[in-house]
Amino acid sequence: MSNAEIGRRVGITSPAVSERIKKMEDAEIIQGYTTFVSPFEAGYQLKALITLRAFMGMLKPFLEKVKTYDEVVNCYRITGNENIVMEVVLKNQKHLEVFIDQLISYGETKTQIVLSHVIKYSEVKPVK
Repeated sequence: MSNAEIGRRVGITSPAVSERIKKMEDAEIIQGYTTFVSPFEAGYQLKALITLRAFMGMLKPFLEKVKTYDEVVNCYRITGNENIVMEVVLKNQKHLEVFIDQLISYGETKTQIVLSHVIKYSEVKPVK
């Protein structure tokens, strides 16, 4: 959407929109711009959530290793019984098996296959 269109919708000029966007970028409220590529259109047929409960002494090595996996599109360190939850995209069930085999030296895994999105790319709303 253009700055002119945003301005029309909120009742300010295009230069004012540009100035406000720049201020939000400088304050890191806006942290970047992203293009979302459909994993399915890119050749991936499975999306899964994999949790990992790291073995003693293996969390730190895993936190470095996970950055090298092309399959991982999001990874979070979490509280609870597991240490990590990953969102992964895979070509097929065999690819999932091979990927899990790479993880098991770091800890115990649990896998859930995603059937569909319920909320997709929801906007972050300001705190009230």
